[in-house]
Amino acid sequence: MLTLLTGCAWFGDDGTDRTQVLELSVGDCVVTPQDVQAELTDVATVPCGTTHQMEVYALVPDALDGPDAYPGADALTAFADGACAERFADYVGVDYRDSELFFTYLVPSTRGWSEGDTTVTCLATTTGEPLTASVAGSER
Repeated sequence: MLTLLTGCAWFGDDGTDRTQVLELSVGDCVVTPQDVQAELTDVATVPCGTTHQMEVYALVPDALDGPDAYPGADALTAFADGACAERFADYVGVDYRDSELFFTYLVPSTRGWSEGDTTVTCLATTTGEPLTASVAGSER
């Protein structure tokens, strides 16, 4: 369940901020969650000069034009693949096919969709060394 709190972030015991996924912004740097979860309500965010694994590079509102009924995971995944690929070069400075980075995304859950969340969050990431700076304009 996606639950909104009154604040968009709070300070965690590990020195990271906990940010609601619905409150993520382009440029936020994210630490990969330790536990695999079907639904995320919040993620650990850090300054981009700190070790992290992902960076938000695009928010795509009204996925699939925001139909009333949940379109399904397959439809959202196909949409996110294309939408995030299209926006990668604008942020990183190089097409994802020529980049050493990869992208991933967060898509709305069934419950989130029913509560009005129709935004896909695109994240630049790496499968190798952690990131230690913003990837914005890095041409990596």
